[in-house]
Amino acid sequence: MMATLLLHGSDEVLLSAAVAEKVRELIGDGDRSLMLDEFVDDYVIGSVVESASTPPFFTDRRVVVLHQHDGTSTGDIDVVADYIRDEAEFTDLVIVWRKGKIPKALTDALKVAGGRNIDVTPPSRAADRRSWWEEQVAVAGLDFDAKAMSVMIEWLGEDVGRFAGLAETLRATFGAGVITAQKLEPFLGERGDVKPWDLTDAIDAGNAAKALVVVRRMMNAGERHPLQIMAQLHSHFTRLAKLDGPSVQNISDAERLTGAKGFQAEKALRAYRNLGPSGLRRAFDLLATADLDLRGHTGLDDDVVMEVLVARLAKLMAPTGRRR
Repeated sequence: MMATLLLHGSDEVLLSAAVAEKVRELIGDGDRSLMLDEFVDDYVIGSVVESASTPPFFTDRRVVVLHQHDGTSTGDIDVVADYIRDEAEFTDLVIVWRKGKIPKALTDALKVAGGRNIDVTPPSRAADRRSWWEEQVAVAGLDFDAKAMSVMIEWLGEDVGRFAGLAETLRATFGAGVITAQKLEPFLGERGDVKPWDLTDAIDAGNAAKALVVVRRMMNAGERHPLQIMAQLHSHFTRLAKLDGPSVQNISDAERLTGAKGFQAEKALRAYRNLGPSGLRRAFDLLATADLDLRGHTGLDDDVVMEVLVARLAKLMAPTGRRR
């Protein structure tokens, strides 16, 4: 039976690895050069449908991989949705959605065709997350004992994209044997990345010492570029800026304005009230200055620029640092 798959997720590395694994699974022992057609950039959507609708040569089926790109239009999606509803019986179609909201026309067509909608983003709840990781380890052909699983999850943090490289190394070293924590730890080196909200939580709490530890770990063990961290901080304070107005009276107002739900909206409202309008303006001034410094405005190293920024933002959130 042919498959129609829609793969998406927030981590680019993890998504790419999942797509590669699915393509390998679909091709199996077949000839990749004969079976696979992949459309990445600057394609005409008609060519994709033509490829999927054309019977394969010298094989019994074909695999077509369609990557979303910046030029993907509503019209393109409608064409793909029409194909999915009447898909060819000899083609496996893999659609890779990299960013933005997935169009309803696409998900509706997928449901009609009995296709699979696969989100490779790890779950946020601890219990679900461990089950998810156990599945990833099994799919990678590895066997971890309970302690090794806990060590790996703690080490990787939110940096799930590093697992693919680690898994490849472990397979080459241990094969199908059980991997214990003692066997695993020499391969880990520095600790993995932190949760994305650890930094903003520390800043919002006015805890400069903790914020500095977190940002250093993000830049070193997490291998985050300072501009990526800047984007995260800018998004955080932009969310707080949406609460800058007299109409915000309660958490329901915060949810409506920020798009966050429950506890996240409550945290944003508490942080905004703690900061105040003048503090918010000062925070954006600090972000703008740091952005220029990262782009060469001063001779400071990037890590120094980020540490100074984080310390100042945390101080701004502390009771003695606010100016109304």
